[in-house]
Parts: sequence; C-alpha cells; structure tokens
Amino acid sequence: MTADMWYAIAILAVAIFLFITEWVRVDIVALGVILSLVLTDLLTVNEAFAGFSNSAVLTIVFLFIVGGAVLQTGLASLIGQRILSIAGTDETRLLLIIMLAVALLSGFMSSTGTVAVLLPAIVAVSRTAKISPSKLLIPLSFGSLLGGATTLIGTPPNIIVADIIQEANALRPPDAQYETFAFFDFTPIGILLTLAGVGFMVTVGKRILPEYSSEEKLETSETPQVLVDHYNLTDKLAYLRVERNSELNDKTLGEMKLRREFDVNVVEVIRQPEARTVAAFGNQKLVIQSEDMSYLVASASTRIKAEDILIVQGEAAAVRRLAYTMKLSFEPEPANGNEALINRQIGLAEVLLTPRSSLIGKTLEEARFGARHNLTVLNVNHPDGQPAIEDPKAPLSFGDTLLVQGLWQDIRALKKVRKDFIVIGQSKPIGETVEPVKAGITLAVLLGMVAMMISGIVPLAIASLLAALGVVVTGCLTMDEAYDAIDWKSVVLIAGMLPMATALEKVELVNEIATIATDVLGGSGDLVILAGLFILTAVLTQVLSNTATTVLLAPIALAMAQQLDANPQGFVMVIAIAASMAFASPVASPTNTLVLSAGQYKFADFIKVGIPMMILMMIVTVLAVPIVFPL
Repeated sequence: MTADMWYAIAILAVAIFLFITEWVRVDIVALGVILSLVLTDLLTVNEAFAGFSNSAVLTIVFLFIVGGAVLQTGLASLIGQRILSIAGTDETRLLLIIMLAVALLSGFMSSTGTVAVLLPAIVAVSRTAKISPSKLLIPLSFGSLLGGATTLIGTPPNIIVADIIQEANALRPPDAQYETFAFFDFTPIGILLTLAGVGFMVTVGKRILPEYSSEEKLETSETPQVLVDHYNLTDKLAYLRVERNSELNDKTLGEMKLRREFDVNVVEVIRQPEARTVAAFGNQKLVIQSEDMSYLVASASTRIKAEDILIVQGEAAAVRRLAYTMKLSFEPEPANGNEALINRQIGLAEVLLTPRSSLIGKTLEEARFGARHNLTVLNVNHPDGQPAIEDPKAPLSFGDTLLVQGLWQDIRALKKVRKDFIVIGQSKPIGETVEPVKAGITLAVLLGMVAMMISGIVPLAIASLLAALGVVVTGCLTMDEAYDAIDWKSVVLIAGMLPMATALEKVELVNEIATIATDVLGGSGDLVILAGLFILTAVLTQVLSNTATTVLLAPIALAMAQQLDANPQGFVMVIAIAASMAFASPVASPTNTLVLSAGQYKFADFIKVGIPMMILMMIVTVLAVPIVFPL
C-alpha cells in the first residue's frame, strides 16, 4: 500500500462517514472531496473538475429540464390521472395499476418527480376507496424505483454505467471494443424486475404492508371537522376581542409585530357585521345589520378595528400577556368556529417539503413563508412521527409536513411551486393545472428525444440537450424555470464523486480491490460473483445515494470483469440495478422519504417489506443478467 492509496482511502472513508451521518450536505461533501484530491496531489486541477464536463453529468442536467417541463405543463399529472381513473376501488387492482403506472412514467422521467405528481392523487384515491394510504404509498415508491431500471435514462446509475463502458472503450483498440448500452438494453431485465416486484406486492407485500387507522391525518383530511380535530386546532387557538381602547385599534398587524413582541401568531381576523342606515323618518332611523361576519386572512397589511375577534395561536401564558398588554378580552369559541378556519374563501391544506425545497435547513422566519405565500403555518410535523415542531426557530427538514391556512387561491398557488412543495391533503379539492397546448408540445419533444436516443443518430447528451432546448424555446418552460427544475445538489454530488473514482483508479486501488474480490469470489462461479456485487451495492445504497454508490462500485465491477476476461456489461448492470433497489430504509431514496409522512410509516415498515423485496430482486437479477448479457 502506497501513501497515495492511504490518502485516497482516508478521503473516501471521511466522505462515506459524512454521507451516512448527514452532518454536512452531500453536495458540500462532494466539493470537499474535489478539494482534498487536489490538495493531496492525487489529481490535477483539470482531473478534479472533469466531472462537471462529463457527458453523463450533462445528460442528467438536461433530463432534469425535460422532466421539469413534463411536470410544469401538467403532462405527468394528466397521464397519471388517466391511468389511475381505470384503477377502481379494489385494493389488488389499485396496487397493480399504481405500480405499473409509476414504473411506466419513471422510465422516462425522474422517480422523485413521478412520485411527487402521483402522491396527491393516490391519497385521494385511497379516501374514495376507503383504503388506508399506508397500503398504497410504499408500492408507489417501490414501483418508481423499479421503473427507473427499465430504460437508459430512467435513473442516473444507468447513465453512469453506460458512460463508464464508453470511457473504457476509449482506452481499448478498435477491434477490442466493449458493447455499449443502447436505450432499451435495460428494458428486458427492468421489465422482469417490475413484474416480479408487482407480483410480490399484490400477493405477499399487501399482507405485510401496515394498515394504519383511518383516523390518520391524510385519509381523514376529507372534511374540515376531521382536519381540525386531528391537529387539535381548537385546543391551540384562542379568540380575543379588540376593545375600543386597545392599542391595536386602527393599526396593521405589520406595525404591531405581535409575533416578535409576544411570540403569538394571529391566524385570522373575524370582523363583525356592520350596521348601516338605509332610511330616516324624522328622529327615527331604519338600520339594517348584515348577518354575515367577515373572515380576513391575517397578513402584515391587515388593519385591525374595534370589536374584531382575533384568532391567535401561541402558549397560554404568551396569549394572556398579549391580552393584558393590548387590552383584549377573551371570547369563547364561536359555534361556527370551524367556519372561521375553513369557508368558501379560506381553507386549510397539508403541504409536504420536497427533496429540493428551498425551505430545507431554514426556519419559517428565515424562509419568510408567510410573506412570500400569504399563508399562515399552524403546525409542522416531522416525517418520522416525532412530535410537532412548536419552535418557530426550528429548521425545516425534507419530508416535514406543514399545515397551512389562507385563501384558497394562495393554497392553489403552492401547487405551482413544485420545487418546494407537494400539496398532499386539503379540506376541499384543489385542481391540478394542465396546459393542454404546452403539454402536447412537451409530449412531442419527449417522444422525439426518445426516438433520437433509440436510433443513436446523435449521442445521448446531444439528444437530451436538444430536448431541453426544445421545451424552453417553445415556451413550455422559461429559462428560470429550467434552472429551477435542475436538482443541483444531485448534479454537484455526481460531478464531485466522479473524480473520486478517477483517483481510486489512478492510485490503482480499483485494481487492488478488484483483485481481492476476484480472488475471493472468482472460483465460485458467475452467479456468486454477481450476487456478491449485488449485495454489496444494495447494502451501500441504503446509506449512500444511488449515484455515489454507482460511481464508487462500477469501476471495481468493470475491473473484475477485465481480470476475469468477461463481458463487463453484465457486471456493471448489476451495480446499476442494485443501486436502485433502495427499499429497506425510508432515507435510502427521496421517493421513500416522500411517502414516509403521507403513509404514516415507521422505519421498521420499510425493513419488513423492503428486505424480502431486495432478496427477490437479487435472485431475478443474478439469473437474468447472464442470459441477456452473456458473461
């Protein structure tokens, strides 16, 4: 072992440790890897930054843009709803249709985007069919992971291993080139895996999937009363009447800064009906008083009047201090208290933070959520079932669920901010915006891109670039929306870890590890070797991202194939497939985390269903790969 080898091992070990602990963001870790490789002289500057110009990385960037157009124009939602409309209410049929539908979509767009689009629809279907969402949402996530394995562009690991084969060919003579991966080379095995996974889920899986009570929040958010009861809003709210001598009289909420001064949040303002004189007969006046009260969303510009009733949220002591200081009197909860919270103008909704949400790591105050979206956050729940976040200064995390209140039009507007939010539950239906013309153009561009990739008339990166330009030039996405559609964290992660793989090869660690693995497994037969690669990859992908796992292990698989004088396609394909089998942990894949809160799952639920699923996928992969790609 040379000093350079030890440096490389140390950098890799620290990176893996930070990936697992998540003490530091993964993209920052990847940039730290680049810096470390340069400072230790393992790589030159050009070699260290080569990942950012790698064709596989650029292809993934362009595919994010195309996928963003599929989401933004409503094409994905339209396709998903059409497919789900035939599912009916039978649980087995629902499982079958959901998994096949999400697998189909995930073959051509990101798995996370597909789940984000279908999640609200699945929750709505579960309510209609009177089936617990926990019976449907793990199959939704698993189906998306299986679907990603069916095409070359279905998931980043597929693109990465295809690029590794091409890079290996650049070092080989023309008469000894390896076969490269075409668009549908992954499809035969991907279809087998999907069918096996669906078969497992509709037979064994549905029996071991948890069935949490129908009292759970998402399923019961169908009616205002249940939503209010679930979050115990009536226990957390107080009603304060503004006296005529109150300092709040004729002041705006922004001027008074009640949250900052008293740590109390004004949720809503109930304004009493105003009396007006319609006629006068001498000293007699005919006075008409409206019977309807007005419900005003609390915002910085809301001006308070005497006799207004403020619905406030905060600790009892803080509310009492506010009432005493500002001369407010306590009022009992009105008989129509729910109407104050939910009516024709004002509603409640549950909003899930996506993996790329700009709110992650920020507090609600830092994100200026109320000012940006004109909505009030009444509650924040962690996805792991921990108690609600009561501290407004607590940073938000991926998978947190926000209970928001405000005008329906502002709640609907959240659905357009797909990068940040998924509206997963609401007290009345919220329609999905579909732009038919733009959706049609996006579909045509998507089909054209696939046709170019299948025919091979242009390289993969060029086909995806043409498609990305196509959706922008035709107005399906603005350039700003295209940039927003890119998951920059994933891009930096891949671009940062590719030089790590280069360094491992440069210091000959890849060959060293491959030699050891070959010596241990080489005499046991092809099936044992493939099974060993699958197990190692599948275990690592539960704690690392699938892209980082693929970047690290695919070169080792390639080196093993070369030492065994075998076809490397089968070896690296096992790595790509196993890297996508992130079934046994809710944090192994963003799709699992997305459904974690919505299905009220526990960590053990993924282990109980995911490990048998992984074993089945290993058996299918190990048996099928040598047939499709003879070793």
